[in-house]
Amino acid sequence: MSESGSNDPETSAKDRRDADTPDREDTEVDATDEAHREVGRGLLDEEMGPSGAMAHLYRGEIHRMRFWRERLDRTTNWAVIVLAALLTWAFSSESNPHYVLLAGAAVLGVFLVIEARRYRGYDIWRSRMRALQKNVFAYGLDPSQGLADENWRAKLSKDYRQPRLEISRTEALAHRLRRVYLPLMSVLLGAWLVRVTAFADAQWPTSAAIGQIPGSIVTAIVVLGYGGLLLVALNRKTWHAETELMTEDLREK
Repeated sequence: MSESGSNDPETSAKDRRDADTPDREDTEVDATDEAHREVGRGLLDEEMGPSGAMAHLYRGEIHRMRFWRERLDRTTNWAVIVLAALLTWAFSSESNPHYVLLAGAAVLGVFLVIEARRYRGYDIWRSRMRALQKNVFAYGLDPSQGLADENWRAKLSKDYRQPRLEISRTEALAHRLRRVYLPLMSVLLGAWLVRVTAFADAQWPTSAAIGQIPGSIVTAIVVLGYGGLLLVALNRKTWHAETELMTEDLREK
């Protein structure tokens, strides 16, 4: 004998309705997920106050930029300390070899490469900060001047979706050379020239020799190396660093 109610028409109809009707809990979960996915919609339009999302975003970019700025300064401090130590040691005794100063130039070159790489990262955060300053706060202070960039929101959104380096290695090297390392290299070169001329027993260029390498070849290498640094630092190209503080605008309009 079959179980009671197994063939009840009303029970079967109710089961079919329950099967065809979506679960209310599943519907609520789907709506919640959709709301979570769209949590950023209108966020920056509705909360532009001093304590709103835009202010928090700006403070975050300032913090990141300051952190990378400190990393740049730390490398510069290393370079200055090494330069001071080399100059003190090289002129502390006439018997100390002059080529230690040239080795110091190589060490400064390593610091230059490290600092240029850090500067490329620093420019990412600074460019975002400048975009907010120019298109949000400057515009809020004086709307009559208009927006600096009509498409700034789309560009900033693209940068947040896929961050990328904005400047080349050459530009980063040139910037750090102009600001820091070319003066340091010039001091080191001047000290080396004094060391091989005024503080040497032999006449120049013989006094510039390093082991079996003649002094004329050593001098030529030093001059070519310094000339290459000058060429990189002073090459007038289209720079892309975000609004550098310059006395002359080198960027293409």
